[in-house]
Amino acid sequence: MNDRRGLSVVQPPAHTLSTVDGLTALLIDYHLQTEAEKGRPVADAAGLPDRYRVEAEDPDRAFADAVVLVALDGGTAVGCLVVTAPVDGRLEIKRLWTDPGSRGRGVASALLDAALAHAARSGAHTVRLSVWQWRTGAVSLYERFGFAVTPSWDERAELVCMERAVDDPATPCTGQGSS
Repeated sequence: MNDRRGLSVVQPPAHTLSTVDGLTALLIDYHLQTEAEKGRPVADAAGLPDRYRVEAEDPDRAFADAVVLVALDGGTAVGCLVVTAPVDGRLEIKRLWTDPGSRGRGVASALLDAALAHAARSGAHTVRLSVWQWRTGAVSLYERFGFAVTPSWDERAELVCMERAVDDPATPCTGQGSS
């Protein structure tokens, strides 16, 4: 059972992402872990590829056209997720990450619930995402939320692409997973 007490999911106002306590650390941790898993470990944010380093250095600029959802516990970010703007009726979920110390409390599920609710309100008909195949826990979580593997739109090896239809805004999301 997930203990979501004290947990809230918010969409910080535009141009305030860099002020969210803990968000930069989450983005750095996400990218450092991903680079390590790809066999290209780097010591700190300065060693990240430019396109990833800018997300930590200036999330407001990096995600200017996206919605960033942040899971807060006592005012500190313990999880994050980025939703791109719809293109041709599709939007994409990126950067879902939960602080390792907060896993098992339903943080990722709460973020996905909020992202799917946002997708329904946005008028998109499809939500898509990509995940590294070795992140089996994440793949299982996405499957519990109704995502299915689809032909890849990305050329990177070992990347699994998934999609699901957007529910009617009046229908609650039912992803009962944990993370």
